[in-house]
Amino acid sequence: MTLRGVRLSAPLLFGLLLATPVLGQAAGQGIQPLTYQQPPAPIADILDSRPTPTASVAPDRKTLALFERSSLPSIAELAEPQLRLAGYRINPRNNGPANSRLSWLTGIELKTIDGGSTRRVSLPAGSRFTSPSWSPDGRSIALLVDQPTGMALWVVDVASGSAREIFGPRVNAATGGGFGWLPDSSGIVVQAVLKGRGPAPDVTVPPSGPILAETGGRAAPVRTYQDLLGNPGDEALFAHYFTAQTTIVPLNGAARVVGEPGVILGSSVSPDGRFMLRTVAKRPFSYVVPASLFPADVVVTDLNGTVVHTVADLPLRDNIPPPFDAVAPGPRAAQWRADAPATLVWVEAQDGGDPRTAAEVRDRVLMLDAPFTGSPVTLVDLKERYAGITWGREDVALVNTRWFNTRHETRSVVDPSNPGTGRVIVDRNYQDRYNDPGSPVLTPNAAGRPVIQFTADGSKIFVDGDGATREGEYPFLGTLDLSTGQTARLWQSAPGDYETVLDVLDDEGRRLLTRRESRIDPPNLQVRTVGGDITPLTTFPDPAPQLAGVTKELITYTRDDGVQLSGTLYLPAGYDKERDGPLPLLMWAYPAEFTDAAVAGQVVDTANRFTRPGGSSHLFLLTQGYAVLDDPSMPIVGQDGQEPNDTYIAQLSASAKAAVDAVVAMGVADRDRIAVGGHSYGAFMTANLLAHTDLFRTGIARSGAYNRTLTPFGFQAEQRTYWQAPETYNAMSPFAFADRVNEPILLIHGEADDNSGTFPVQSERFYAALKGHGATVRYVVLPLEAHGYRARESVGHTLWEMTRWLDQNLKAPVSTTAAGGH
Repeated sequence: MTLRGVRLSAPLLFGLLLATPVLGQAAGQGIQPLTYQQPPAPIADILDSRPTPTASVAPDRKTLALFERSSLPSIAELAEPQLRLAGYRINPRNNGPANSRLSWLTGIELKTIDGGSTRRVSLPAGSRFTSPSWSPDGRSIALLVDQPTGMALWVVDVASGSAREIFGPRVNAATGGGFGWLPDSSGIVVQAVLKGRGPAPDVTVPPSGPILAETGGRAAPVRTYQDLLGNPGDEALFAHYFTAQTTIVPLNGAARVVGEPGVILGSSVSPDGRFMLRTVAKRPFSYVVPASLFPADVVVTDLNGTVVHTVADLPLRDNIPPPFDAVAPGPRAAQWRADAPATLVWVEAQDGGDPRTAAEVRDRVLMLDAPFTGSPVTLVDLKERYAGITWGREDVALVNTRWFNTRHETRSVVDPSNPGTGRVIVDRNYQDRYNDPGSPVLTPNAAGRPVIQFTADGSKIFVDGDGATREGEYPFLGTLDLSTGQTARLWQSAPGDYETVLDVLDDEGRRLLTRRESRIDPPNLQVRTVGGDITPLTTFPDPAPQLAGVTKELITYTRDDGVQLSGTLYLPAGYDKERDGPLPLLMWAYPAEFTDAAVAGQVVDTANRFTRPGGSSHLFLLTQGYAVLDDPSMPIVGQDGQEPNDTYIAQLSASAKAAVDAVVAMGVADRDRIAVGGHSYGAFMTANLLAHTDLFRTGIARSGAYNRTLTPFGFQAEQRTYWQAPETYNAMSPFAFADRVNEPILLIHGEADDNSGTFPVQSERFYAALKGHGATVRYVVLPLEAHGYRARESVGHTLWEMTRWLDQNLKAPVSTTAAGGH
């Protein structure tokens, strides 16, 4: 919301939201006053429980860091001013990410992996920090500490557990971390707020003229991005807060600036520490795309800031075609080769970036060694779109490709010392969970760059994966033979357990750092010797013991067209079907698109997983006497060249009917007391099911999009534009069928939604359409919240709304529900 070109401060925006006519009308109809409500017990206690720490392993594999996390932030923290500029949300107080996008860490405990000491890092009382990063040698941890006037760079000495500030509160973290280690661990490259920077530009002055947009006849389809620049005031603020000065800060010694300041969107030092790869945005800034698509120079400088090579002079990229495999022409994805001293690698499309253009070669991967005076060498030509590269050693790298239309991927071995060809070793549907061979295990090299971990003889690489089967996911560690592409399992999680490999601690793959959980055991870390001893490292407790008695079961059933479906059925603690009979049930789902019905029907049991809800999870309703069918399959399958969404409504309705029939046949649900709900695309699904079926008594739709003409250049997995498929767009828009929604629906939306396509106006106009047709609808706007809800007050209130709504519309008699429960 703007006023004379200025974004409103949080307190003023909050006040305006409380006075909106829509919500004022609702209050006049007897809904609770607009104050935050607490969810019923024991939900509030669970929300306030201490979060489990997150773990990180040092590059030398000797130390484990446990980072303590803050609880849900207060609404007052979210109310701290934020600016929405060019796709970013920043806090102008500290020049870092806005609180709505940041989860603060509050403490550090260090453990020696081989059974040694545990020590707590000494930080000032009340400290909160973010972006912890190990030095390449594993002796230090850098982090950004929040201070009243900015972000300060601190370094932890791992051996002693002491911490100290090495660069004052001038780190410019607007685009993310704001710093990175030098490869020799001697210091840190910081993007700094300009020294002596004055106050932000005054954007409250009257505008000097209109805001103009004009085309020159060039096609420029643009997706529905959020938080874009909107006026000259935004441009001035963007330049002020995003301009940074690269600075080298040694662990011991004086800091020195490098080169000229600029709007630095990305920066990385070469593995040998001699050069820096930088992406610097430049004017003209755009009002229609985020900063990542602004004009930019991609350059290599030395550590004095002198440009030694220009990788690309990128224009404004506002004309990328709508298909998902489309990319901008010209160099992209520039990076340093991780296993070489200073080798540039980048990708260039050979089809103009448009997948609709016939081409034998889609992408070309190019390399150029320092001193960057020669001609680029082609590492490999790709028949599909480049999807990343994993570096190993002089003669081994793995290149991934993907093609969205077919959901196909390849993984190829290439030899950087003999470039020009690649050998495909994986060729598969990337949605196929049963046949995933796993991904390479990575290990940091001496420069701190992640590279492939090889077996002792170098002929194989370690791989790990989910190990998905019909019976469940059983993570594994294996090897992949580079000459044959064959895989072999070295270890796999035991039946009943879900144990993942966090690190391989030796070259034989016998000592593993793992994270183990089961249905009844919370996740904890341990060192496992394959076929031998297990040494526990942590004893984290159950964060929500109130849910320990909840039962869950994978149920399977079949859609009318033969597609196999499944979902996880949760039942409240102490429930007995014979004694208690059918329960009111909430079905919470999220559709997914497939090109293969067999893959769409893959079933994976979750009985070996430890399940505890957090945030605004629908699973909290288990504490209130509801059954929950979680993530029932809602596959939308396109086969034989047919687009999945052309039959979206029919397939969605058939999947929902099969799920309802299944739980009713089991005797755990009453057909007349089933609700449907979902978040984001699940909210879109919910509205469509209420409009096109009579399967559900009510629905809950959170942060959804309901009118697809407002996302005309594609959405979710739909890559056609509205003008290419108007019938599909219209048929999929529940807004167009608001007159058919004859069940009560609860709409919830964060007023500061930052997700592409789910602008709050989607819920606002859908509410108006429903209200205009006499539907029973409640519309809740959560002040200051983005696409996901973070503030303790917002999360608690959301769960209160959901519980209250279901109590009124599932537990109440049918006649009361028909009147909306009011």
